[in-house]
Parts: sequence; C-alpha cells; structure tokens
Amino acid sequence: MKQLIMCYLGEMALKGLNKSTFEAQLMKTIRNRIRNLGQFKIYKAQSTFYIEPEDEFCDVDAAFEKIKKVFGIAAVSKAVVTEKDFDKIAEIAPVYLEDALKNARTFKVTAKRSDKSFPMGSLEISREVGAAILRKFHHLKVDVHNPQVTVMVEIRDFGAYIHEAKQPGAGGMPVSTSGKGALMLSGGIDSPVAAYMMAKRGMSIMSVHFASPPYTSERARNKVITLAEKLTDYTGDMNLFIVPFTTVQEYIRDHGVPELFTILMRRSMMRITEKLAQKFGASAIITGESLGQVASQTMAAITATNDSVDMPIFRPVIGMDKTEITEIARKIDTFETSILPFEDCCTIFTPPHPKTKPSLAEVIAAEEAMGLEELFRLEAEATAESEKLRINVQ
Repeated sequence: MKQLIMCYLGEMALKGLNKSTFEAQLMKTIRNRIRNLGQFKIYKAQSTFYIEPEDEFCDVDAAFEKIKKVFGIAAVSKAVVTEKDFDKIAEIAPVYLEDALKNARTFKVTAKRSDKSFPMGSLEISREVGAAILRKFHHLKVDVHNPQVTVMVEIRDFGAYIHEAKQPGAGGMPVSTSGKGALMLSGGIDSPVAAYMMAKRGMSIMSVHFASPPYTSERARNKVITLAEKLTDYTGDMNLFIVPFTTVQEYIRDHGVPELFTILMRRSMMRITEKLAQKFGASAIITGESLGQVASQTMAAITATNDSVDMPIFRPVIGMDKTEITEIARKIDTFETSILPFEDCCTIFTPPHPKTKPSLAEVIAAEEAMGLEELFRLEAEATAESEKLRINVQ
C-alpha cells in the first residue's frame, strides 16, 4: 500500500492573487521541517498538499508529527492511495485501518467525491465500503453520530484516498509570510507563548535573551536554549542572541532611582533588542507582557517602556490571564521547562517597592541623571558581544 500525508489548507485558501506566494512559503517550510526524515515528494492539488515518501527509508510517522505543528495547515491525515476502482477501495480500506477498527466497537464511513466522473455517489460509496468493513469485522456496529472510528474515502483527481478522520493542524499562516520579529525570550512561561502566537500569524522569529552572570547561572542559560529548541517545532530554525547584561544592570543599580529600577532596565533591554532587530532584519519587538501581571506591566510602565524605542512592540498575551497563558504553554510543551527554578536577570536587583505608576517624565529624568553617554556605551558593548554569542537553534 502506498501511504502518504495529506495537508488541508485553512485561511490561506482565502487569499487572493497572492495566494501562490503563501503556498510557496508553506511548501518551503514543510520541506525544511522534514528534511532529516527521508526523501519526500511534495506537491499541491485541490487546496491540499501531498507529502509522499519516495523510498522505504522515509519516516512517515515522524514526518506526520512534525507537519501537525506547521502553521498554515488546518488539518492533516495519514492516508493510503489506490486507483479509483471501487473493488480496490473496498479491499484496501479494512486492511489499512485494521488496527483502529479491530479495537473499536463503532464506526462510520464518510465519502467525498471530488472527481464527479467516478460512477458511484458519495452515499453509495459510504454504504458499500461500510458493508465491506462489517464483513471483515463482525463485532463492529455503525454509529453515524458518535463513532469511535471514522473511515474517510476521498475520490480525487489523482486517485482514491482512504484515511481516518482528519486531525487538527496548527492553523494560522505560514511562518515568514508576515515579516520577522525579535522576541525578548526570558526563562518564564509567557515569552515562549508570545513567540508561538506571533509565529502562528506568519511571523518568523529571532530571540534575544539577557543573561547576567554570575547573578544568573549557566543552568538558566541552558534552560532558555531548551525553550528556544522547543519553539522551533513551530517557528522553524531561529537565531538566539545571548546578551551579557551584567555591567548594564549594575550601572542602573548603582546610578538609577531604586523604585524605577525595573522600568529603567526594561528600557535598556528594549534599546538593545531594537539594535539587534534592525541589524538582523526584524521589524518588530515581541514580548510576553500581560497587562497588570507585575509592576513593570501596568499601563504607565508599558508607556514608559514603549518610549525607549521607535520599533513596534507586539504583546500577543497582553489581555490573557496566567491560566490562559499556561494552557498554551502546556500545549506547546514549554511549561515544564519554564518553571524550572533557575532565575533570569529580571529577578535580580528587584526593588522591594517598585513604582507601578511612573510618569514618563520622571522615568526620562531618572535615565538622564544616570549619565546616558556611559549607559549607551555599556549597551553598545553588550549588543556587540551578543552577536558573538549568537546560537543557531534548530
């Protein structure tokens, strides 16, 4: 039997004259994600992508799991293809789906006939394939409302495709069709979720992490690398920049206003991230900030942070509570890594009573009083050093 993977397009199918651009990027993404799993032929017909193994060494099961996480695909199924002959269809369906059917009590058959030249209608196909299955599996009963197994038969241009019910795909838009963003990746729960959500809207991701040794450990750094690796299932390969932030943080601690430390630190982080974004082709900054979650995420604090850069700042989890964010983190398998107890630089030098409603004027005044020339020099050094510490995460 000839097995392949079928990918059904979602909202991308609604695109107009530039739909081919989105489809070309999706095909490129699929090729990249399964590049180490064997030689596959990938082609498109009838708003469906087909991923077909070219030899017996292809790992179809692993490719299927990878493809389920590719943005731009609404649904996916593993199918067997045969010629458009009913006797062949009725013979192959119970054999291909034997493992599922023998362990079930109820089933139904759903047929779709895209090729109208096929002599049987959809209802007739469903009925006759169902009868063939019942002849082989005497314990089964038909349940058209809530079956344990749904057998699907699709009569298409290139053949007849038999598979179980479609599984949900990742949805969204293909990565790299909506520009590039620079993610401020901490070791927490929120920022990986922010990356996932922007990648789902077609944005490619580069990541920037701020480390402050010896206050932060090598284990904290490795934790962030692991988070980035987990994200690549959805974002594809990404560059991760490790910014050595110790001297900048110490300077702000020693020369800044203690109650404004977190805001002043965030402004510095934003400036460094913007510089890296500009140099490496990103046109927006992405953060995992959620309104009101901590002192630096109040309206006043966010306003002061925004003022430090000219680049747009995307905050996709801004209106979510922690429960909603955590649900997505579990879904994308970053939660357990995020809660490992290795502190990042945002948790050091935190004032006991941070100001939650600072005015922009007082933040700017506090920054100027520190000596901006020296602060900017330290930021430039940290930015340059982070380029040397760049990691290509796959």
